[in-house]
Amino acid sequence: MTLLALDDLSVSLRGRDIFTGVNARVEAGEFVGLIGPNGAGKTTLMRAALGLVAARGHSSLLDHGAAERARLVAWMPQARDIAWPVSVEALVALGRVPHLPVGRPLSARDQAHVDAALSAMGLDDMRRRTATRLSGGEQARVLIARALAQDTPLLMADEPIAGLDPANQISTMQVFAGLAAEGRAVIASLHDLGLAARHCTRLMLMGEGGLVADGPPGDVLTPDNLARVFHVNAWFERTPHGPVFQPLEVIG
Repeated sequence: MTLLALDDLSVSLRGRDIFTGVNARVEAGEFVGLIGPNGAGKTTLMRAALGLVAARGHSSLLDHGAAERARLVAWMPQARDIAWPVSVEALVALGRVPHLPVGRPLSARDQAHVDAALSAMGLDDMRRRTATRLSGGEQARVLIARALAQDTPLLMADEPIAGLDPANQISTMQVFAGLAAEGRAVIASLHDLGLAARHCTRLMLMGEGGLVADGPPGDVLTPDNLARVFHVNAWFERTPHGPVFQPLEVIG
């Protein structure tokens, strides 16, 4: 089932084309890593798909009103500001708001989603702590848990593993891969190409004003694409432990 369709999507900001003519379909069961150098338009592409920035072309998410859209897609932006000193559990519970009638408290089903999200992100022991008093990495995990609690068919996250320690980076990628395995879909912008190659089912490479490549990690992370878009070379090997990818050197 197609959860997101982009048709000839283009964005210009302040008179400059950020990207043009992006066409893509995201199906249930996919974990899509959105990769590319700084300024390639990864964040802008996701925001345009969500209707958060003006764009030309079409995103299928905009066929739905805002309330329905919030039940179809969870969005985790790059900014991680937590404005109020609420508990971790209360913050994660905000992910259930799109599913609640106005003024209704959480049902047992809603609480189960909150509990599952806390557990998935290793936050059970922190549920009573004040979210604003956590470290930056801990706050990032709380915000991921809030998106998980929203329980949508599609999750979109902008640099969700930035600032996390290695163990939490890996576990978060495993959580996202698990969502895809359950029949949902995840789109996440990523700078760690090694983790992207290892956990994503598909990569979309942004650069040169558009979508340069789209496909399985091994088909996208080619020497030509790496040199052309990232200006690096890399070592890529399929091992008994899975694919291992390591950028090596900057090249001219």
